[in-house]
Amino acid sequence: MSLYKANSENILAASKVIKEGGLVAFPTETVYGLGADGLNPIAVAKVFDVKKRPVFNPLILHISKKEELEKFTIVKNEKVIQLVDKFWPGPLTLVLPKTEIVPEIVTAGNPTVAIRMPNHQVALQLIEASKTPIAAPSANRFGHLSPTEAYHVEKYLGSKIDMILDGGKCSVGVESTIIQFHENEFYLLRPGGLSKEEIEDEIGKIKSGKINQRKPNAPGQLPFHYSPNTKLKFFDKRLLDVNKKIGVLFFKENKFDFPFASIKILSASGNLHEAAANLFLQLHELELENVDLILVEPVEESGLGLAIMDRLRKASHKHAI
Repeated sequence: MSLYKANSENILAASKVIKEGGLVAFPTETVYGLGADGLNPIAVAKVFDVKKRPVFNPLILHISKKEELEKFTIVKNEKVIQLVDKFWPGPLTLVLPKTEIVPEIVTAGNPTVAIRMPNHQVALQLIEASKTPIAAPSANRFGHLSPTEAYHVEKYLGSKIDMILDGGKCSVGVESTIIQFHENEFYLLRPGGLSKEEIEDEIGKIKSGKINQRKPNAPGQLPFHYSPNTKLKFFDKRLLDVNKKIGVLFFKENKFDFPFASIKILSASGNLHEAAANLFLQLHELELENVDLILVEPVEESGLGLAIMDRLRKASHKHAI
């Protein structure tokens, strides 16, 4: 049994696993992460192996104190510090030039590292007790739905990792927003749990798109990702077929007279924060209900709606006809 309640005793035991080069799944405010000692290349290699993750796709380095940023990155801009002071701990990842201490396998050979400080006491206590930064992608098989509860991790990876710390449901429910600082400009690499608008309110306009179009320097930049095993499409009445078991994920309500096999609502009140927190959870539930097709309703691409639509587009891309 690899699933353990995230209490002080088990967090300490998990830190020993990390120190010894093992793998621990742990909760953050965004999704559950699959963690290894971020300064141990052999341990980090296990993450790629268990997830079946391409080695060209870098990981995020998680730290427990803001002051550690200067140990692992080269910071030469006041606005970077401004973002850290405002949004850390929280769902914001920064891509910055790395120091030599960060192993090449963590960054996939890039001269930059993606780094963040999670806003979850279990994650922070684990990092602190491990006395090392923890390299961690989402605790799922590569390209599949991200885990927002411990049982999601146990179902797909439970037999392959040393420990899973159960800290309950993730409050944000989508991965962190990733921002790169490059030549005095900020670029949005991945929308996530912190809205673009909030960041721009703090430091001004940021650009969209990545610097290197050929090679990702942070997670979440591939065209397909976050996908259930069941075919997923954006809602279109032409796809309704009474001969198929269709599960549907609506934003606020069901307006259609059709015998859906399953109906999920992201947020009856239309709250995008609630919708984001429920997104992967409800997609996991639909996948388990063995429907033939999952239809999803688009949401407005503002605030966290941008992150929700990013995840849904990448989930649907895998099943494109």
